[in-house]
Formats: sequence, structure tokens, C-alpha cells
Amino acid sequence: MASSTEGAPQTVASDGKSNGVAVETPPTLQVSKRLEKFQTSIFTQTTGLAIKYQALNLGQGFPDFDGPDFIKEAAIEAIKTVGKNQYARGYGIPDLNRAIAARFKKDSGLDVDPETEVTVTTGCTEALSATMLGLLNPGDEVILFAPFFDVYEQLLAMVGATIKFVTLRPPDFSVPEKELREAFSSKTRAILVNTPHNPTGKVFSRKELELIASLCIKNNALAFTDEVYSKLIFRGEHISIATLDGMYERTVTMNSMAKTFSLTGWKVGWAIAPPQLSWGLRIAHSNLTFSTSTPLQWGAVAALQAPDAYYVDLAQNYKRRKDYLVENLSSIGFKVYEPHGTYFVMADHTPFGFDDDTAFVGHLIKNVGVAAIPPSGFYENASDGKHLVRFAFCKDDETLRKAVERMKIHLKPTSLKSTNDSAN
Repeated sequence: MASSTEGAPQTVASDGKSNGVAVETPPTLQVSKRLEKFQTSIFTQTTGLAIKYQALNLGQGFPDFDGPDFIKEAAIEAIKTVGKNQYARGYGIPDLNRAIAARFKKDSGLDVDPETEVTVTTGCTEALSATMLGLLNPGDEVILFAPFFDVYEQLLAMVGATIKFVTLRPPDFSVPEKELREAFSSKTRAILVNTPHNPTGKVFSRKELELIASLCIKNNALAFTDEVYSKLIFRGEHISIATLDGMYERTVTMNSMAKTFSLTGWKVGWAIAPPQLSWGLRIAHSNLTFSTSTPLQWGAVAALQAPDAYYVDLAQNYKRRKDYLVENLSSIGFKVYEPHGTYFVMADHTPFGFDDDTAFVGHLIKNVGVAAIPPSGFYENASDGKHLVRFAFCKDDETLRKAVERMKIHLKPTSLKSTNDSAN
């Protein structure tokens, strides 16, 4: 992990000199108590190391290819059009709100009012931020599945919520019913569900979602659901928990165009919720970003009007990449937990003899030339993830091929290395 002083400004001694030489004194860091435990994002750290050591980046989850030209062209046309480069309406341009509602209807069967139940945000992260700031109070209990996308824990800390963790464990990362039931109580304000799930690639089953729904209803709790990988399914089906009986009125469904359309830098997302929940998140949204880039919203309109064939091709192309990486990681010696969705795969690195995930990833970047993510920081108890490593396969074929070649050359299971050493 990075030092807590990474990136902090340096200061000069009060007189600016010491024996005629300028002296730097350590800065006194200033950070709220809510955030003082957090350090530089592991994604930032890993990408920085990948650049430094010229490693192939299978760490941070952004594609190394762009989304479709027809989407970019729609945004470019909007930039060229007078009137489409000023502030947008706070909760989204009408055409995009309607497009989101239409897409949600097609995917889930639910009719939503684009004017009162759809809010356009600056990416799904801002949708999550606005939802938590707008609907949670300090001290509210929120249930969070571990491992989790690290932003969740940090946003909940910023709100001052109390987190109750429920751990998903390999090999299938299924929901532990007893543990989940014990986590719920009359104090539970909300549960955060990410399906398909980052980092495990798990797709929550209907049975698991029905269990969560029943506990939400029993305890009068809300459900916040992050569905940014909803179009990347390889096995099973994506189910929005909002579609289950009694859940729409207590659910905020969040998504974005980043993963589906390979345009992560655009940061166009949205939240769908009944009016009584949309009101709170809109108040928070208006004081975070107020509105999202107007021409990029017009690009998003074009994206959401893509034909069904686009989504079929998307899933097929990612399945091909997933199959290639899973097969080769297994042949190299990893114990691989094959994902049912997303563009991530988790694997057990312990056959290679490293004590924990950070040591293994450090070796992988510096000595093998491939970057991955150490997932121990995605757990309440870091030891739960120290034997794991997360690879991203949202990369072009050549990048994946080169990464596999490097690992085949430079990674050997410890038992195999011992045998080779003895033979030599």
C-alpha cells in the first residue's frame, strides 16, 4: 500500500533556510476522521506501477479499445450544435431520461416515469454518492457484501454509516443465508447489492435476490443496486431486484454506459427509483455535480438506442476473452474461479509460493511484466483475500496473448520449481 503521504505537498521551514540551505519539512496531513483510514486507490497504485515497469495492465478495469463510432459521432454532432454545450437540466436531458426508461422497460419489464424516477448522474459512482448522501443518515446501518468495490466502503464512510459486512467465499461466492439473516435487524437502513459482482464475477441468483428482498421487506430496509455489468453475462441471467414483489418502492437501481459501451471516460450514469427516493438523491446530486456533460448525454441517447444485436455481440466477444484467460490461467497453475459475469476473473495464486496478494502482484508487475489487482483491500478482514488475485480481461486479443505468454515463461508453481531445481 502507498504511504499516507503519497502526493502530499512539501513545505519549507518557517525561515526558508537552514545554514543558508532551503529545508523541506514533513507536511501535516489534514483529512477528516471519516477518511483517515483510506489511502491511495489500489487501482491508481497498480496502474502507476504498470506504467513504471511497462507491464501489461490486466489490473484496472478499463478497456484498451474504444466504444462504437456511432456513439462518439452523436456526441461530436452535439458539440457542433448551438445550444447543446451549456448546462443540461439537472436530472438529465429529456431525451436521455426517456431513453433510459425505455431501455429499463425492455430489460426489466418495469414502466418508470422518465421525469420523476430517472436521474442522470456523472457516472455510476456519482449515482452511488448521491443515493447515499441523499438517503442515509450518520449511524445508519448498511449491509455490504465482501469482497466489494472499494468505493462502496469509502462512500459509506463519508456518510458516516455503520457497515455490517457479509462475506462471499469461494469457490462459488454464494450468499451465506445464516450470516445474511443475522446481519439484518430493525436498525438496517439499506443493503448494497452489486450484480454481476465486481470483483468475483458472481451473478446473484433469483433465489439469493428473493432472500435479500424478503429480508428488506421484513426489516423495512432499502436496496441500493449497482448493475453496471448487467449486459456482461456468461452464465445465468441478470435480474434487477427492483422487479421482485414489493421491491420497486424501496430500491434505487444504478447503472452507466461505461462498461456496456467501453466508454469509461465519459462518466454518464443514472439512478432509477420511485419519486420518494429520487427526491433525496436528486437533492444530493444537485449539490455534487448538478448536471452531467450535455454533449455526452446526447451520445448516451444514441448508445441506448443500439439494436439488440449490439448486446449479443458484446457478451459473445467478452465470453471469448474470458474463456481464453480462464483456460490459460488454469494451465499456468492458478486455481481459477470462473466468472459468470463482468469482465474480471478471480484466481488463487498460492501455488506460486507467495505469502499474500500484494507480494504476488508486486512480483507479477516487476518480474513478469503483467499487472493485476490484489483484492485483500476489498474485504473487511484482509486475510480473507490475501490468497486471491483479480485479472481484468477487458483488453484486446494481443494484450491478453502477450500477458499469457509472459506468465507462462516467468511463473511456475512451487512444486514444479522444486522438481526442476532437483533435476538441475
